[in-house]
Amino acid sequence: MFFVDKTNFIKEWWKNRDVVTLITRPRRFGKTLNMSMLDCFFSNKYASRADLFEGLSIWQDEEYRKLQGTYPVIFLSFAAVKAGNLKDAKNQIKQEIARLYEENRYLLESNVLSDNERKIYNSTTIQMDDTMAQNALKALSVWMERYYGRKVIILIIITKEFVIAHRLSYSNHPHSRWFIFLLRSFLC
Repeated sequence: MFFVDKTNFIKEWWKNRDVVTLITRPRRFGKTLNMSMLDCFFSNKYASRADLFEGLSIWQDEEYRKLQGTYPVIFLSFAAVKAGNLKDAKNQIKQEIARLYEENRYLLESNVLSDNERKIYNSTTIQMDDTMAQNALKALSVWMERYYGRKVIILIIITKEFVIAHRLSYSNHPHSRWFIFLLRSFLC
């Protein structure tokens, strides 16, 4: 058994300062592993888990030791969205979004949300309409930024299988337009 230290990817990614990064690699190349590594490194949920990176390449640089565990992170994966039709796929996406909202319920107990925003937050459930789903990630990131006082890192995993199953590539199909609109609303 051997171990490959991939933490230099963190440095490379951070130094680029890209607003959006698209990582395309063949299946089983470690895309999800790298995203999980970014989540564990930057997320304030792992602020007390410096032990995950001690002894690795990233930990040799004090600048990065100071960065570890200091950012709010939204980590969303569409890997589980495997429905064969638009209605079920939308429901699965809404389940993932609703899960994110459940994980961040502390925002409701804070003073960062207005009364209207609290209503929107509480309405973000698996029963939400399509428009609410399309705006949900952006809204959550705005509220988290307000709460933590710093930009939110958003990590989204979209698998090749997801793209193919939902006809996203070069299609004028109504399903494709809905998913493309959804993805654009996440990234803008």
